[in-house]
Amino acid sequence: MRTSRLEAFSDGVLAIIITIMVLGLRVPEGNDLRSLWDSAGGTVLTYVLSFIYVGIYWNNHHHMFQLTQRVSGGVLWANLHLLFWLSLFPFSTAWMDRSNFSRTPVMVFGIDLLGAAIAFFILQRTILRREVDDAPLARALGRDLKGKISPVFYICGIVAASFSRQSLDAAIWVALACYVAVAVIWLVPDRRIERMLTEEHRSES
Repeated sequence: MRTSRLEAFSDGVLAIIITIMVLGLRVPEGNDLRSLWDSAGGTVLTYVLSFIYVGIYWNNHHHMFQLTQRVSGGVLWANLHLLFWLSLFPFSTAWMDRSNFSRTPVMVFGIDLLGAAIAFFILQRTILRREVDDAPLARALGRDLKGKISPVFYICGIVAASFSRQSLDAAIWVALACYVAVAVIWLVPDRRIERMLTEEHRSES
């Protein structure tokens, strides 16, 4: 089965997720920057963080399927599993914001991030099971250090938030720092798959 339909469906779902998140931004009642911050300051920051995460997943999803040769029923279900966790981003983001970063919503946001990371790992493994041992995707991923480190940061963030006693105390800031750190790690350009795509094109020409 070709990957084009799966990619098109996934792109559409991710576009809807971003649209839902931006519709959650509150319009300021005033006309100055203070009004913007008072009405939507925290909401904008959580939106930016979640938007970056959706962008990271979209980017990596796109690159991964550029090196995927075959799509099976298992890959389709693994992809839907990933989209399930990503589709919860608008909910977990909005709850965290409206609670003023209380303990449980911040933990739920971390669980959502952890679930998406695990789902992406399962998707990778499901694809690789259909490929030969020396498939381009397997060589491009290598040890996948980022993918292994990310869940550790999410778990640390969830545990840190569990110690919170009030909104935006030190434990919450530690949790948020863990979530932001993973986003920063993945924002650093990773050329593994791009290099592999270049090599594949050169070998075909």
